[in-house]
Amino acid sequence: MELGTGTTAHPDGRVELVDPAAVADSPYSNPELAPVPIAERKWTTYNFTALWVGMAHNIPSYTLAAGLIALGMDWVQAFLTITLGNLLVLIPMLLNSHAGTKYGIPFPVFARAFYGIRGANVPALLRAFIACGWFGIQTWIGGAGVHVIASKLLGGWWENAALVAGKPWTLWASFLLFWAIEMWIIWRGMDTLRRFENWAAPFVIVVAVVLLVWVLVEAGGFGPILSQPSTLGWGAEFWAIFFPSLMAMVAFWSTLSLNMPDFTRFGAGQKQQVLGQTLGLPTTMSFFAILSIIITSGTVVIYGVPIWDPIELASRFDNAFVVALGLFTVLVATLSVNVAANVVSPSYDFSNLAPRTITRRGGAVITGVLGIVIMPWYLYESPEIYIFTWLQTYGGLLGAVAGVLIGGYWLLHRTQLDLPALYLREGRYWFTGGYSVPALVATAVGMVLAVGGAYSRPGQGPFPEDGLIPFLKPLYDYSWAVGLAAALLVFLALTWSSANRRDRVTGVAAEPASS
Repeated sequence: MELGTGTTAHPDGRVELVDPAAVADSPYSNPELAPVPIAERKWTTYNFTALWVGMAHNIPSYTLAAGLIALGMDWVQAFLTITLGNLLVLIPMLLNSHAGTKYGIPFPVFARAFYGIRGANVPALLRAFIACGWFGIQTWIGGAGVHVIASKLLGGWWENAALVAGKPWTLWASFLLFWAIEMWIIWRGMDTLRRFENWAAPFVIVVAVVLLVWVLVEAGGFGPILSQPSTLGWGAEFWAIFFPSLMAMVAFWSTLSLNMPDFTRFGAGQKQQVLGQTLGLPTTMSFFAILSIIITSGTVVIYGVPIWDPIELASRFDNAFVVALGLFTVLVATLSVNVAANVVSPSYDFSNLAPRTITRRGGAVITGVLGIVIMPWYLYESPEIYIFTWLQTYGGLLGAVAGVLIGGYWLLHRTQLDLPALYLREGRYWFTGGYSVPALVATAVGMVLAVGGAYSRPGQGPFPEDGLIPFLKPLYDYSWAVGLAAALLVFLALTWSSANRRDRVTGVAAEPASS
């Protein structure tokens, strides 16, 4: 069926341009940002499941669970927190994924419908800079794995090399080597990524199970491990940790909850992406979490202290083959998530800033450079900074963007977008000089309410103990939820009003509602 807006709607609901050349010459389009033709939307349920298995089974998600044990939770509390967080974040993820599959568009183009063609750079760059931070963290972890493997193979001269900026120069060299490998994979394109995810995902699971068996043997079975008590109990001390931790669990994937259209635009249909993501994210995150929790709890039995960093744990093994296998798995897991989650998406976001100048590959290089400049070794320094500063703060910021996207796409536009207008100046998404003032105002309000009260426990982080804005401090424990709800309500209040609102489907003035 051909629509009046120069698009064709297929029987399964997916939409494509009748004539792609109609937007090809727009200064707001390039081959990476243009809608994906139906013939090239091939990702199946397995592809999406494998993508999430590969992304979920990574070292930061391992340390996420291990960090909760290190903060004093027992295995039941940690597992409950992580599982609930991933079920919550799946909701906005599927809601935003719908547009990618239906229209074949990436996240920054999707955002243009609500922020304006130019204004979409605000959420896109925010998402991109956070991805740069994650890219740096993952690359640092991968480089550390390379360094430990080389130390076991090459001996003490590599491990105890001269210090540069407080760390062995060989560690910096390993970091840069791992960075170069990642850049090579993303330079090859999305098909290379899809093939890599397909074999990396099951490999990581198998080796993680082998590590679990080793811990059970060394610790004497499940009994000693699962009997490790919580130092928090189930009273006020636990709940004071639980809600900020829950928001941090949601924040962990709040980046992907915005930019999953970057991947679902390649989907063969809505059923495939919904089923694939539902099978992939909460199930594998929960499975990997329980592995991490049991292994970390086992280190308390074996070594007397919780070891939350798997690279440190692997380095304690005496058998060189076991160390090499374990750390090779670290490298595969890290490559799997870092290339998919933290390079692909910001490369689109940076390309959206100057579509005629910055290609996807150029955006990937920018991401890689900023990932080093952001000094990821500091963000990964401790569970307190990792969970309560890094995750919780950016979760509140991105929650506000999610509120605008969900409110706009599902409640205002009812999933109907004018596909060509997303690329054309002076169209219905141009708003005021290319910017949607209501969306920007709603995002700012949501962000201030979400993170304005950011605080750190004494000596545990960069924020004041009483919060940046003291009267907003209680809201910071619920940062992602506060940002999403506040931005959504403010955006609806500013746009869903009176006789000036535009029809969600045609773009013409709507008739006043009858009384």
